[in-house]
Amino acid sequence: MIDLRSDTVTKPTPEMMEFMMKAPVGDDVFGEDPTINELERESAEMFGFEAGLFAPSGTMTNQIAIKVHTKPGDELICSYESHIYRYEGGGIAVNSATSARLIPGLDGMISAQDVIDNYNDPADVHKPLTSLVSLENTSNRGGGLCYDFNTFREIKNACDDFGLKLHLDGARVFNAIVAKGENPQDYGQVFDSVSICLSKGLGAPVGSVLLGSKEFITKARRVRKVLGGGMRQAGIIAAGGLYAIRNNISRLAIDHENARKIGEAALQNPRCASVENVETNIVMINTSGSAQEWVDELANHGILCMALGPKRMRLVTHLDISDSDIQKVCAVLRGV
Repeated sequence: MIDLRSDTVTKPTPEMMEFMMKAPVGDDVFGEDPTINELERESAEMFGFEAGLFAPSGTMTNQIAIKVHTKPGDELICSYESHIYRYEGGGIAVNSATSARLIPGLDGMISAQDVIDNYNDPADVHKPLTSLVSLENTSNRGGGLCYDFNTFREIKNACDDFGLKLHLDGARVFNAIVAKGENPQDYGQVFDSVSICLSKGLGAPVGSVLLGSKEFITKARRVRKVLGGGMRQAGIIAAGGLYAIRNNISRLAIDHENARKIGEAALQNPRCASVENVETNIVMINTSGSAQEWVDELANHGILCMALGPKRMRLVTHLDISDSDIQKVCAVLRGV
């Protein structure tokens, strides 16, 4: 099967597996795992932050950040389509007793004006205190679209004006960096915290790193323990992430090109009403008929993808997809 459901399905390469098997380990709860320490240090330096914290998942790193940046009864601002709201099990409420002010829009992105318009005046006792803005780059529900970095700066200025913290769910931030030619260190100049995922396009089997100031990460480490994320000799899995950030970033451009090929092929099928802008490795197809029927027929041809609505389907390219796989997918999309 050619699995285009998500870039989360990637498997470690033989080279990554060998690197993992040789990784030195220690007790990370005591801060003694050298591989985890190295991953946290390299990740923080890459993005211009003081410190990092390795955790089992991006959901956990996002939830830790929200917990540290807010207090019970606060409100955060995010897109209605954001992962932290739609796909993290209600963790905003469960873990932080915080509510979400949701910004509408199918692309999952927000603007500085959205922050200004949705900030609650703290003098109004009827409303929760706004304390955090959370962005997502790239936007999953937005089809892998990337923020323009100037938009980040504008949002940061609005946050500074209101005394708000700014967090980034960077589940696919490496895709954005490659697509836009960005310097990752610029992120540390704008955001108070960033979560980077290692197990999507980079191909590591598990893990994310939360980045921030030393003070923030000290608080985050305690929350990770409370959530059950403190691990012992976890360097063996952190090594996959370390290998990934050293070797697998630039090749994301291949995934982006493959996604564009898929989008172009889909447009040649009358079942395709339109293809949303393909900027990175996610292809969003709007269908003229049932998206699920098309997904089912593609599965009969050995191609797995997902319906995200009655007339919207998603295909995601990644490092486990070969040139011959792309040729087959494009041929089938044109004719099925």
